Amino acid sequence: MSGSGATPGQGSGSGSSPAACRFAHYFVLCGIDADSGLEPDELAVLYQWLEADRHGKSQDAANTTSGENFDQSPLRRTFKSKVLAHYPQNIEWNPFDQDAVNMLCMPKGLSFRTQTDNKDPQFHSFIITREDGSRTYGFVLTFYEEVTSKQICTAMQTLYQMHNAEHYSSVYASSSCSMDSLASSLDEGDTTSLLKLQRYNSYDISRDTLYVSKSICLITPLPFMQACKKFLIQLYKAVTSQQPPPLPLESYIHNILYEVPLPPPGRSLKFYGVYEPVVCQRPGPSELPLSDYPLREAFELLGLENLVQVFTCVLLEMQILLYSQDYQRLMTVAEGITTLLFPFQWQHVYVPILPASLLHFLDAPVPYLMGLQSKEGTDRSKLELPQEANLCFVDIDNHFIELPEEFPQFPNKVDFIQELSEVLLQFGIPPEGSLHCSENTSKLKNLVLKDLVSDKKNGNVSTNNITMYELLKGNETIARLQALAKRTGVAVEKMDLSASLGEKDKDLKLQCEEAELRDYQLNVQLREVFANRFTQMFADYEAFVIQTAQDMESWLTNREQMQNFDKASFLSDQPEPYLPFLSRFIETQMFATFIDNKIMSQWEEKDPLLRVFDSRIDKIRLYNVRAPTLRTSIYQKCNTLKEAAQSIEQRLMKMDHTAIHPHLLDMKIGQGKYEQGFFPKLQSDVLATGPTNNNRWVNRSATAQRRKERLRQHSEHVGLDNDLREKYMQEARSLGKNLRQPKLSDLSPAVIAQTNWKFVEGLLKECRMKTKRMLVEKMGHEAVELGHGEANITGLEENTLIASLCDLLERIWSHGLQVKQGKSALWSHLIQFQDREEKQEHLAESPVALGPERRKSDSGVMLPTLRVSLIQDMRHIQNMSEIKTDVGRARAWIRLSLEKKLLSQHLKQLLSNQPLTKKLYKRYAFLRCEEEREQFLYHLLSLNAVDYFCFTSVFTTIMIPYRSVIIPIKKLSNAIITSNPWICVSGELGDTGVMQIPKNLLEMTFECQNLGKLTTVQIGHDNSGLLAKWLVDCVMVRNEITGHTYRFPCGRWLGKGIDDGSLERILIGELMTSASDEDLVKQCRTPPQQKSPTTARRLSITSLTGKNNKPNAGQIQEGIGEAVNNIVKHFHKPEKERGSLTVLLCGENGLVAALEQVFHHGFKSARIFHKNVFIWDFIEKVVAYFETTDQILDNEDDVLIQKSSCKTFCHYVNAINTAPRNIGKDGKFQILVCLGTRDRLLPQWIPLLAECPAITRMYEESALLRDRMTVNSLIRILQTIQDFTIVLEGSLIKGVDV
Repeated sequence: MSGSGATPGQGSGSGSSPAACRFAHYFVLCGIDADSGLEPDELAVLYQWLEADRHGKSQDAANTTSGENFDQSPLRRTFKSKVLAHYPQNIEWNPFDQDAVNMLCMPKGLSFRTQTDNKDPQFHSFIITREDGSRTYGFVLTFYEEVTSKQICTAMQTLYQMHNAEHYSSVYASSSCSMDSLASSLDEGDTTSLLKLQRYNSYDISRDTLYVSKSICLITPLPFMQACKKFLIQLYKAVTSQQPPPLPLESYIHNILYEVPLPPPGRSLKFYGVYEPVVCQRPGPSELPLSDYPLREAFELLGLENLVQVFTCVLLEMQILLYSQDYQRLMTVAEGITTLLFPFQWQHVYVPILPASLLHFLDAPVPYLMGLQSKEGTDRSKLELPQEANLCFVDIDNHFIELPEEFPQFPNKVDFIQELSEVLLQFGIPPEGSLHCSENTSKLKNLVLKDLVSDKKNGNVSTNNITMYELLKGNETIARLQALAKRTGVAVEKMDLSASLGEKDKDLKLQCEEAELRDYQLNVQLREVFANRFTQMFADYEAFVIQTAQDMESWLTNREQMQNFDKASFLSDQPEPYLPFLSRFIETQMFATFIDNKIMSQWEEKDPLLRVFDSRIDKIRLYNVRAPTLRTSIYQKCNTLKEAAQSIEQRLMKMDHTAIHPHLLDMKIGQGKYEQGFFPKLQSDVLATGPTNNNRWVNRSATAQRRKERLRQHSEHVGLDNDLREKYMQEARSLGKNLRQPKLSDLSPAVIAQTNWKFVEGLLKECRMKTKRMLVEKMGHEAVELGHGEANITGLEENTLIASLCDLLERIWSHGLQVKQGKSALWSHLIQFQDREEKQEHLAESPVALGPERRKSDSGVMLPTLRVSLIQDMRHIQNMSEIKTDVGRARAWIRLSLEKKLLSQHLKQLLSNQPLTKKLYKRYAFLRCEEEREQFLYHLLSLNAVDYFCFTSVFTTIMIPYRSVIIPIKKLSNAIITSNPWICVSGELGDTGVMQIPKNLLEMTFECQNLGKLTTVQIGHDNSGLLAKWLVDCVMVRNEITGHTYRFPCGRWLGKGIDDGSLERILIGELMTSASDEDLVKQCRTPPQQKSPTTARRLSITSLTGKNNKPNAGQIQEGIGEAVNNIVKHFHKPEKERGSLTVLLCGENGLVAALEQVFHHGFKSARIFHKNVFIWDFIEKVVAYFETTDQILDNEDDVLIQKSSCKTFCHYVNAINTAPRNIGKDGKFQILVCLGTRDRLLPQWIPLLAECPAITRMYEESALLRDRMTVNSLIRILQTIQDFTIVLEGSLIKGVDV
């Protein structure tokens, strides 16, 4: 039913006109049209054609591959059904959609039976989602009626004669005839026996009676499933019973269509079926919304563990495909799971029963929740699904689910499952579910109880007198359950399955059966447990909602640009174990819509679900006033179970409303007389309209209703002419929303093409949003607007975004595939590309131009160019033994390409092979829409603006080849050195250990476990031989897989008796931006002055540079402030987003460099006998002074404090001096500062140094250290970093034992 219906899905279906508050909108009858006779189901034929097309087979082949084929016996074929009648003709706000209703009432078309077949009536329900997201429910009872039309019986006989003639010939011709109907109806393997052929595949007009299916259906605004089922079953009984019903059937149908109202919220209602009253109840405004599908069945069908996993998939908006032979099971599981989402709502394609003709919808590259009917005897492995990378496949009948690969667990899953199993056990339901497959029902009856239980299929047992305990005796999980029951205080032994209601209730007259009441109570208790999880998890969500807009208009206009929820802050507040799930969940459409509704509620009436949810949060807050909620991952159980069950029981004990009894209508005599077993032809004139008298229940509150309706209409559509609102409704909220329900009627190729076009547009839009979101996350808003970004966010948020980009690429690559190969469409495309490329001989030339060859720099040492190659990157991934699946390989390849800033370029190259793309994809596929594809690659190109480490940081255990080059300053240093150099490279994840460098080879490659981002290099030599002095400009190290190159500037000598006498140095790395080749060469030849962290030091210490421009006192103090500030900022970032602390301490503008400036200011560094004096010389003098003198002070406490400070200072300095490392004097000063910072001693040491007599000899009068005020302010600044726990990298303090 299309059109914007005004009845919101779960909301209050109330309107001013009587029909809006009617219990049922339509009564429908579907079946065979005697006039048009037997028509094969065109939709089924179209479906075969589509299937054949999908598998790239010819149309003739379709006949032998499809399930609905003409090889099948005529009784097994599908024929076209028609809507024979529906009453009333139409309702304006819920127009009758004949095609959709016909298709969903009889999703397989008509089916025929003979007297030998099983003809039990079948009940199922369906749902139609309108374009505005509101829903209508259908409840259907399908039964078999004898065919009276001679013409149809003859047609069936003729079909049989043709069929058999064809088959005899084929049986003699080949013994392998493909008769699926036979295979499914016979257990024996010998299918070719002619006797059996005749016995099972025959219809003889003289001997057999032919029956055909017919459906009666109620279409209602709210899902009162139990009530509708009872009403329809009573109608069916009236048709089949020996006695005619008390009144003509028209009376009952007229009554339910026009005289039975919807129960008001919070009330119950009794109305009358043919034989007995039917009861229904509706939750009040503060309770969970109506859900009438028994969750008991969903839990029994799937089992608790599986159900929670599927529920998590739904929350994360994956593609969920339910699979079962039984339509009602599909519906029960789909509705059950979506009910549990409260306060969220599924926002994407929702088709719990997918008619066979719409199977191509499984191609949809959007999240969906669909149900597919499995044909008898077909196996899951035969089911061809277009994409499985992101699919959750739920085989309901076999108790089995397949989950997507990267799948975070629901927070507190173990406790959550525990709490749910306690509820299930109280109602006598085993948490592992009870599987009753249709084919087992007959066999099960003969099984002994014990066998039945160990078979885990304890479904079909008479429930009267078996106690729970016996039912579970001998079960493999009994031990677990009993322990659990003991802990929770459930007395399992005494529990009787049907009688756990308290005795006191027995006297009260229950208006509905006990089993039904228990189902209602179980439903509401399970839902309360789920709702309680969300109330706890999102108790303070409101604090993070960003409300920027002044009015609704401006908010709607800018909806796409605005961030409406502070995700980073919200996540930083959550317990660590919740993060993998929550960081993905808050990116979903259902969460976005939930927040949108919250913002809209400033200007409009609150969404009903939101209203209930908010009131629950307020309640929690009231309870927690004394102890404000501390963020905790301690599990808090639901405490509202009893009240919830009681409110339902009270409503069902005492009826609030009773509808008018069915009564005789003003009918023509003689028409529609009763004939047992046949549904009568109804008199349409009496059913076409309702009673004219003003019904008391309509009039009762008509004005109030009208006012409410006006308000609601206003709030919902602000007049439908408001373009902005319309545009917003359709676009901003969701990508897939206009496809929430496929159009069920017209299925011409044009419509299919149109649908696919919508998919293509949706995918492109999603790509634009995702890339934009990734950029904004990385750079922060201001930076994006200014066109540059510094902020580097790593960690969880980024991981979630990248995972969702991977999903999107998989969906794009599986749209319009000709033939599916493997689970990952992207990887299979890459593999085929690789095969083609490798077949071409000239593999040596990379297809991507590399620009000019790099010239050697003056020093003659250079990192050779890393070739850009798609195939090479694939090989890196293929060599990673850690990854076991194609989906995993595709994701790793995407991450690697993203980190190398080659994703867009690689995919462009992949798609440039047009013959391959044409071979793999249909014309309508996204990848074959030129313009959209270009835009898509352009969006991906924008991601090159930021640095990702999404490969390095995820695959932490893989082996990676590195290449290092040491660049000496040739002009000033020996060309050859005689000593033995060594190097040790450290990163965030570990270090290489000391590696000897082959003599006079400045370049080497080595392989080691992923070091992560590189941080430091230690370089040194053993000072042997004559030429042992070495002037190193810098060291370069490159990760050969990701191409990340780090530069470690040095610019100092290594050797005894030169510079500060250092034989080893710790160099701090910086990641080089991939500039053009020339720039690289320039950078490597001589480091630009401002780049090198040692420049300032070098200027003030050595005479390598002639004139030195020393910074003045103001600049030095500023430098200290800046350095300390950066460290403070570092610790205020969320842990996952912090950069390297080593750089902040020892890097270019780090704390060590800033303190060096302080100590150099006014330092008398004139050479004494041509020997440089270093800060470390001053430090050593201070230590010598402390060790020889014992100062005397007046105040005794001061003496003690000062003494202990002196002691620790001397201890640290001596430890550094005696360490087994050949570190020079500046290196030692660096270690001292790092240790002093870590152990919070710097503020105590500074005054000692400033007051030591040695200062007057070594510093000018004007020096900063001799100025009391400066020293005090320095101490104050250094005290600000004492609150933080500083962990030093191992390479900085190796070998120093304090």
